[in-house]
Amino acid sequence: MTKTIIPIRPPWKGTMTARERFNRQMHFQSVDRCFNMEFGYWNENFQEWPLFRDNGITNNHEADLFFSFDPIATIGGNWFMAPAFESREVERRGDKRILINGDGLYAEVPIDGHDTIPHYIKSSIVTPEDWAKVKEERFDVRNPARIIDVASLKAQHPDDRDYPLGIDCGSMIGRIRDMLTFEGLAYACYDYPEMVEDMVETVCQLVEFSLDQLLPHFQFDFASGWEDICFKNGPIVSVPFFRDVVTPRYKRIHKKLQAYGIDIWYTDCDGDVRPILPYMMEGGINCLFPFEVNGCAHPGELLDQYEGRLRIMGGVDKIQLGAGKEAIKAYLESLEKYVARGGYIPFCDHRCPPNVKPEDYLYYLDLKEKMFGMQG
Repeated sequence: MTKTIIPIRPPWKGTMTARERFNRQMHFQSVDRCFNMEFGYWNENFQEWPLFRDNGITNNHEADLFFSFDPIATIGGNWFMAPAFESREVERRGDKRILINGDGLYAEVPIDGHDTIPHYIKSSIVTPEDWAKVKEERFDVRNPARIIDVASLKAQHPDDRDYPLGIDCGSMIGRIRDMLTFEGLAYACYDYPEMVEDMVETVCQLVEFSLDQLLPHFQFDFASGWEDICFKNGPIVSVPFFRDVVTPRYKRIHKKLQAYGIDIWYTDCDGDVRPILPYMMEGGINCLFPFEVNGCAHPGELLDQYEGRLRIMGGVDKIQLGAGKEAIKAYLESLEKYVARGGYIPFCDHRCPPNVKPEDYLYYLDLKEKMFGMQG
């Protein structure tokens, strides 16, 4: 049974479809008003915000409907592990449980079950021999799980849809980081660089297999990716590694996208992307998402530096959202000229945290509509 969501606010007024608006805004063309979206909320928000709890809103999809945001969707294939590792308990040590997760990572968690970040002990992949075994068992392109049900997706996303549709271009190194751990990737790049490059190449081939199945059958409006490989001090891989190993694979993917007229490609990468941004752009990525301010910079800094070439989705400082109405207003005012210029869609620079007061969040949504919605 489908759950009925009763919106708390009407959609922003407009004269364009969400698809027209997104495409024009991302190409620096005039629009009726700004594309209206948000990236979502911490799980705690759904438990702690009366706004959500009292209205039965339990996840980000429901929240999008609740706030009547502009619709946007992305589809893709299975380009990573297939099958994943079986998630299970391996052993118990005192007051700790040792678990293995779907990426093959061994983690230590408390037996009492209180909520905490898992302490990862080791990866299933350390040496080239480990990788050869996992590659054979879990990265075979011939696995039937990699065949996409195109007909079903076509029925869900017809050509005459009124919302933007993206194609998932996967992750060349971010998911490998997940599989090796932060420390494991750092060591592997030094100890076994050929192994890491083979991992990148393997994932690239699986992404290409997915793209080849989907690209001929849809009129995509954008491409998306996920490369969560930066933190506040920059990327966790060296710039030469990114330039020489990752960027060439981006170029291969970009060539496929270009052949089908896709010229907007964003990647989700937290932290300070500035050291590797020139090589992202050289590879074809021209949009950053959700652009964390405190880990990088005010979005205007990069939008000015790469004016007319770079787009940003996100970049509304979550710290300012939690600092009250005056701070929210001042920050949104600092974004006005970039929204007006085009190529920039403002929303919280990651999932909105629960320390933001619900009444301040509603003020933020109201002010955003007043400033960036349709005038008159």
